[in-house]
Amino acid sequence: MLCGTCGPSRRESLSGSYLLTCHFPFLSRCQDPRMLLSCIDFRYITDVLTEEEAYEILQKGQVGKKEREEQMLMHGYPAYTTSCAWLGYSDDMLQQLCTEALKSGWTRFKVKVGADLQDDIRRCRLIRDIIGPEKTLMMDANQRWDVPEAVEWMSKLAEFKPLWIEEPTSPDDILGHATISKALAPLGIGVATGEQCHNRVIFKQLLQAKALQFLQIDSCRLGSVNENLSVLLMAKKFGVPVCPHAGGVGLCELVQHLIIFDFISVSASLTNRMCEYVDHLHEHFKYPVIIKNASYMPPKEAGYSTEMKEESVKKHQYPDGEVWKKFLAAQGN
Repeated sequence: MLCGTCGPSRRESLSGSYLLTCHFPFLSRCQDPRMLLSCIDFRYITDVLTEEEAYEILQKGQVGKKEREEQMLMHGYPAYTTSCAWLGYSDDMLQQLCTEALKSGWTRFKVKVGADLQDDIRRCRLIRDIIGPEKTLMMDANQRWDVPEAVEWMSKLAEFKPLWIEEPTSPDDILGHATISKALAPLGIGVATGEQCHNRVIFKQLLQAKALQFLQIDSCRLGSVNENLSVLLMAKKFGVPVCPHAGGVGLCELVQHLIIFDFISVSASLTNRMCEYVDHLHEHFKYPVIIKNASYMPPKEAGYSTEMKEESVKKHQYPDGEVWKKFLAAQGN
């Protein structure tokens, strides 16, 4: 039973009672902005985005929509890779994975940082030397730092020309992110965050405070497609590019629908926009994402692309699935 003190918005988000099941073909081809707006709850965000303003955004998005849809079908939505530079990878592994990614057409790379400054400097120099000065490099601290520490640390990594630092501090610290954003702006480093944001109100405040330059929705963290739509529209109003979090495990399959819709019907721009791609666990899904030339190709099957293979579900079912049986047996030994 959900606690009455949660408030109406949190109860709805927690229960998923207003989940809108939709997908790229429906979203992008919907010709009636009012129909889409009827799916969005504007409570608590009308001080930054009214329904009429959202309607105007979607109306303007009708211009050139067909051409943008054709562009997506032909070229796809630009992606970046996180798979090359996890913390703990050896230098040989970093070099191998970055070199292979370059050969496969990747031009945007993200490196994990925050554990040890000198190690970060060495790893970032190695990666920048491999990918070259013209490729895009992003950094992700996964909430490692206090606010002053984030500013000081990133000042020492600025020589590697990162486009952004992702989650430099606690995801709940909106004003802390604003402080970091202001301090790093002269260095040409943006702040990216949002994968831990669970509702439209937090995104509203991040945008109001100018606490981020790259907005990272997470298709599972936010409580429905509806909630994501409201955030996409607010980002457009504030002129902030949306670059979704998609760390594998079905997130890539989900968010592709949202970000392609954003380009076709809302933002109408690819400037400083890209979607994360992680290359593991897609084999468990019936309709895995298709990456071509480092871009997400639009899904054509009906649905939200998240149906898992029956065999995978059976193998991982607790406690009788094959995977769990092996794990529990090992624990027993």
